[in-house]
Amino acid sequence: MTRRNRYYDGPVSGHFDGNRFFSHDEPPRRGMATHLRMVRGQIARRWTAPPRPVRPVVPPQRVAALRVTSIGHSSLLVQVAGHNLLIDPVFAEWLGPWPHSGPRRAHPPGIRWEDLPPIDAILLTHNHWDHLDGPGIARLWARFAPRILAPLGNDAVLRRYDRAMPVETLDWGQGLRLSDGLSVHLEPALHWSGRSLWDRRMALWGSYVLTGAGGVLYHVGDTSYGDGSIFRRIREVYGPPDLALIPIGAYEPRWYVGTQHVDPEEAVRIMLDCGARRALGHHWGTFQLTWEEADAPPRDLAAALARHDLPPERFQPLQPGEPVDLPWP
Repeated sequence: MTRRNRYYDGPVSGHFDGNRFFSHDEPPRRGMATHLRMVRGQIARRWTAPPRPVRPVVPPQRVAALRVTSIGHSSLLVQVAGHNLLIDPVFAEWLGPWPHSGPRRAHPPGIRWEDLPPIDAILLTHNHWDHLDGPGIARLWARFAPRILAPLGNDAVLRRYDRAMPVETLDWGQGLRLSDGLSVHLEPALHWSGRSLWDRRMALWGSYVLTGAGGVLYHVGDTSYGDGSIFRRIREVYGPPDLALIPIGAYEPRWYVGTQHVDPEEAVRIMLDCGARRALGHHWGTFQLTWEEADAPPRDLAAALARHDLPPERFQPLQPGEPVDLPWP
């Protein structure tokens, strides 16, 4: 019997079969023995320390151009053209449905909760525990009343934490205006979703493109590489991004996560495919989700850039608490 989708009831599309969402590079279902092999390997390679000390920064209230600050993992504060946006904000100490369950944070947030500037909007890429911190988003809503944007079906997930919290949902290819000078668009990613064993792919996932004042920012959510066509399409539709935010961590072993996450070599290929002038690397060094060492992603990124004969400043790993300032055309 087909399980009814508890989050979304909408028309069949090119990536929704009437019950579950899908992409064309679908991660395979795996047996318990494979999962246990992965977990045993992760325990054997447990991190002993974060890659470097984190000193939280106090961001300005507003930024006229563009500033990106990592809170940790894929939690980012993007301050652009006077707007303050949080992407996948996670302030939780642990990742999991119960207290002290799941991976534990390896360092304090790069921005302390009490130092956040006024937040205008929250952009959520998908509902995995390392990207959707339900209690934290409910607290952010109570404090700032921001607009909350998420892919289809994730509004039902968020309503579990505050039924009054309004959530605007988007399908791939849809967009909306945040203001007269800034718009946001949801685009595909090759990934999946799920908060438990019973809701896999019942909510959509994706990436975001911000456009305004002649500038383009491409935030690549969790994704595999596939054939690269979804990244080349960004360049065709929006033009070469001024900045791409690309995941560089949680990539080992490839036999387990290769159809879910890119490694640093593939991250560089994404930058080249979409034509980004600059890139910043996120999704690393905060929560141990896979086998690589905590500080392996920046090392492997440097090696990948060298293989492509690219300067290191073209693609920098984001360090939590260290802002990166860039022009915004």
